[in-house]
Amino acid sequence: MTKISQSSRVYLAGHSGLVGSAIGRALQRHGYDNVVARDVCDLDMRDQAAVRADVAAIKPEVVIVAAAKVGGIMANWQYPYEFVADNLAIELNLIDAAYRDGVERLIFLGSSCIYPREAPQPLKEEYLLAGPLEETNRPYALAKIAGIELCRSLNREYGTDYLSLMPTNLYGPGDNFDLQSSHVLPAFIRRFHEAKMQGDAAVTLWGSGSPRREFLHVDDVAEAIVFGMAEVAAADVPDGLLNVGCGEDLTIRELAKLVQETVDYPGRVEWDTDKPDGTPRKLMDVSRILALGWRPSILLGDGIRSTYGWFLEHHGEARL
Repeated sequence: MTKISQSSRVYLAGHSGLVGSAIGRALQRHGYDNVVARDVCDLDMRDQAAVRADVAAIKPEVVIVAAAKVGGIMANWQYPYEFVADNLAIELNLIDAAYRDGVERLIFLGSSCIYPREAPQPLKEEYLLAGPLEETNRPYALAKIAGIELCRSLNREYGTDYLSLMPTNLYGPGDNFDLQSSHVLPAFIRRFHEAKMQGDAAVTLWGSGSPRREFLHVDDVAEAIVFGMAEVAAADVPDGLLNVGCGEDLTIRELAKLVQETVDYPGRVEWDTDKPDGTPRKLMDVSRILALGWRPSILLGDGIRSTYGWFLEHHGEARL
């Protein structure tokens, strides 16, 4: 395994996003003081020449690929080309630049949506490519699968140490609360908060509320990434793949009730069943990473309360 120390130069791509900012906090907590951070304001990661030049100038020992175009069901459905094209370009440019510059250690972030729609639950790493994907986010999933295969192929052909982590649904401070592009949990926080402020009698939510989802606080996944970077060689796990989650799920209807109670919205909830539900269930099998010694620490109720507190505190600057 490539030796990583607190003085190792870490190139963090996507540092201002939900996950990237949490990774930055985790690196700081663990004493990594040689971090070079890049986001869309610093570098167009879809530009191959620009990415190659930047990585070559920085000479990192570790690259963390947290940069991605992300969004919920609505955004994925409305902009499928952008979700596949942008993510393919970002990950190919970063992974290829790292390899070309001799970077031996890289962490790539996949997603739980890479697994087949009808895969057995909980989702094991070996279920990848075992069946058709969910239609509503297939472009994004295919891009992420391509990134995983880039890392796997480089490891097999050139002996790199590139590890792919697949987080479950993430939430936390710095989340995206834009109703057109956000994921379900921050969207619920905003919907219930605005309904409470406006005195609305009801809130209408997409779908039936029956799909089951697992949620992990972004600070927990950041800890998993730093743990994986320092402690887990890609060769130690089959295909260099690790699921990251809490191993527990709940229905979207149950999530809505939990958020409603946290926000203290007194009205009723209605469900628009003409809107899509997405994948029926996505629960990660996290036995592989648990066996290696990592554990999540933030309970869902506590995480939702702290995220709502962040939303209230940063309402004027949050992504609305």
